[in-house]
Amino acid sequence: MKILVTGACGFVGSTVVRELRERHPEYSIVGLDNFLREGSRGNREPLERLGVRIEEGDIRLAADLERAGPVDWVIDCAAEPSVLAGVQGSVSSFGVMDHNLIGTIQLLEFCKRHGAGFILLSTSRVYSIKPLASLDVAEVEGAFRPRQYLPELGLTAAGISEQFPTSPPVSLYGASKLCSETLALEYGDAFGFPVWINRCGVLAGAGQFGKADQGIFSFWIRSWRDSRPLRYIGFDGQGSQVRDCLHPKDLVPLLHTQLSGAQPTPDISAIDIRICNFSGGTANACSLAQLSAWCQNRFGQRDVASQRAPRPYDLPWVVLDAGRAQRLWNWQALTPLNDICAEIAAT
Repeated sequence: MKILVTGACGFVGSTVVRELRERHPEYSIVGLDNFLREGSRGNREPLERLGVRIEEGDIRLAADLERAGPVDWVIDCAAEPSVLAGVQGSVSSFGVMDHNLIGTIQLLEFCKRHGAGFILLSTSRVYSIKPLASLDVAEVEGAFRPRQYLPELGLTAAGISEQFPTSPPVSLYGASKLCSETLALEYGDAFGFPVWINRCGVLAGAGQFGKADQGIFSFWIRSWRDSRPLRYIGFDGQGSQVRDCLHPKDLVPLLHTQLSGAQPTPDISAIDIRICNFSGGTANACSLAQLSAWCQNRFGQRDVASQRAPRPYDLPWVVLDAGRAQRLWNWQALTPLNDICAEIAAT
């Protein structure tokens, strides 16, 4: 079986490629990366030593994709990942759509030409901002917790399920991923190739570069370790906002199952069976204040500034419920939060 992994030299892509290669040497893997992200070139040689062919190219360019040659599956790990993309920072609003949406369309056209299956790594940020921003939360031991849950909306003590609304606003980034999901499902139906949509919580682990747009866990731990400025933003500047995290290597058993052509256990939900959350859930969730306590125990005391004013799209509590993944795929996250944090701290 031949697999194309896009964004292969980024953090998530390189982790997926390395783990797939080491666990399943029977796969022939080619990676595509445009090497625009800092540090990505450093992953090229280690992957090539594992026997992975790496092509430099852009998913938005059909000619670059064709250099990968016919494949059986595409795993799309390429994305402009920041929820603030197109609103703050160097990426324009068109840029985030161009990369995340136009890039997806080119990949789907590639799959159509070659009859390849398509696996999209999507995000928790496809879920509606307004109901999440308006959650009635209480601060408990330095972390927000919903005072009540809305099971009719898909919000329970286990987290946000696939039933939760995806109506706008979801951020420009979230919209680019949600549109990509919809197009992937449409292309799969129209042209008869398999599609899986894997919505992930914050992906974290060694190999990230400590940039804010790669996720808060790596950014916070490495900034604390390296004595870079830190501040709690929004929500009274106390750091009570909560996120869950997932190590991308925990996705590899799932990806292997999906690549093998296996079908999930039937599900009575009205949500398309091809869409599923994959996350560390409540067991792997913590607030910034709790993450600071972990950093203090590891590296020592330091001051964190406080800014009461929020940023666009900030939310008090985003924890994905991966219960459907357990039911459909017999999947669960295996790497505990403490191990993920320790791995980041050691790199």
